[in-house]
Amino acid sequence: MTEHHPPGLDPARLRAYLDGERPGLVQGPLSAELIEGGRSNLTYEVTDGTSRWVVRRPPLGHVLATAHDMAREYRVISALGPTGVPVPGAVLLCEDTSVLGAPFYVMEYVEGTPYRTAGQLAPLGPERTRELVLGLADALVKLHSVDPASAGLGDFGRPEGFLERQLRRWGKQLDASRSRELPGVDELHALLGSRLPASPAPAIVHGDYRLDNVLVGADDEIAAILDWEMSTLGDPLTDLGLLVMYSSQRPVPGTPIATTREAPGHPDARELIERYAAGSGRDVSDIAWYTAFAYFKLAVILEGIHYRYTLGQTVGAGFDRIGALVPLFVSDGLTTLQEG
Repeated sequence: MTEHHPPGLDPARLRAYLDGERPGLVQGPLSAELIEGGRSNLTYEVTDGTSRWVVRRPPLGHVLATAHDMAREYRVISALGPTGVPVPGAVLLCEDTSVLGAPFYVMEYVEGTPYRTAGQLAPLGPERTRELVLGLADALVKLHSVDPASAGLGDFGRPEGFLERQLRRWGKQLDASRSRELPGVDELHALLGSRLPASPAPAIVHGDYRLDNVLVGADDEIAAILDWEMSTLGDPLTDLGLLVMYSSQRPVPGTPIATTREAPGHPDARELIERYAAGSGRDVSDIAWYTAFAYFKLAVILEGIHYRYTLGQTVGAGFDRIGALVPLFVSDGLTTLQEG
């Protein structure tokens, strides 16, 4: 009888490979379970019955190598391991596609809870919720205080012209999924372009920093920051802007967009900004721009999902309502830029 295994990971092949590369690491037959799949990289929990690991690989099917570069993700968590930034321990990178059909990497399993909704935070009570979410700002300060060159990441990105490139890139993404009138979106893009702030000294940027991309330990401390696929060297305030945007987001029932803002005790955007400013010493006076940029980026991402939905390429609950969300994000972006 063939053993059942999740798509994209054959435990027997993985075991044989690990036995060759890391003799003694695995003590028995491996079993694997898909933790998270979808548009992003696939994440599996793997165990030999005694120890647990996590495996990351690109989605099944053809993908752009640059969009899902396993070596980049592995490199950044390996480099950050000794710095005190909470990341999973890096175990091994495999670029030989004959093992699992794609490059992959293995990291240590970290015990922790990913909080995605206000309902999941509510049982913690207001005090714990407040400190937990403010801890996100503290962990971001820690990440942005790492000197890229001394961590071996001096060539991890091109910080010069970072914001202009980002704005251009997301403008192109928008053009690629234009299928309807979207009032205000071009105005938002143009306003962002005309008000580009001067970036502070470059830092290691996570690129998708929010509560549901971290694991929280039993002590309410951040045990690990996950999902480094967007990481690069660039303007650290883009991470803060994204965190502020997600922390300000209105809940929209019936859609797959989760929000934690309504949880009792959840700090507001101002508190997160002040906590980060106090810890980092950075000037955050332009944070409205970065937050508006985060709204623009999310509007473009959601419009892409809506466009694929109209072509019949997206399956799952709630995707029929994504299109109605996009104007909300455009409007919130414009309001943020104009009113701060």
